[in-house]
Amino acid sequence: MRLVLATRNAHKLRELQELMAPHELAALPDEVVLPPETGTTFAQNALTKARAAAAATGAPAIADDSGIEAEALGGAPGVYSARYAGDTASDAENLAKLLREAPAGSPVAYVCAMAFVDSEREHVVEGRCTGVLAAHPRGDGGFGYDPAFEPDDGPPGLTMAQLTPQQKDAISHRGRAARELVAWLR
Repeated sequence: MRLVLATRNAHKLRELQELMAPHELAALPDEVVLPPETGTTFAQNALTKARAAAAATGAPAIADDSGIEAEALGGAPGVYSARYAGDTASDAENLAKLLREAPAGSPVAYVCAMAFVDSEREHVVEGRCTGVLAAHPRGDGGFGYDPAFEPDDGPPGLTMAQLTPQQKDAISHRGRAARELVAWLR
């Protein structure tokens, strides 16, 4: 099935293309405007974006909303992960703020809600990956908070940014959500 991916994030498009196989992902057309992420949950934001993409294109659409939750911060940054240090903050600025506010070694979790919408159905799945916050960023792979996220079920002492794409996909929140959605679509 050909699915429109409701995102402007090139990293997510690349990551999800392989994870969503055998389905083909199409980039969101430039003229489609996505609504702001005003939901209080990842699921609400993902569903809102998938609905908008499906309505604008007339094609089945998927969207995700994901982020990191730090136990020491009561679950923050959560749905505000992409704009934790401000609306125009870079990944590096968001990560630096998290490292200033949460202690190294404290529990964190990546969460991904992925929504599917077509003319007849809506479905939302969620994937989680738990770990601890590293003291300092390490690694060149991944994006966002990956350089400081040491996954519980990854190779000991490595951050998500130090894993191969295959290792990351096997344990990541987005990989888990994508596999669950692919299974549901069968």
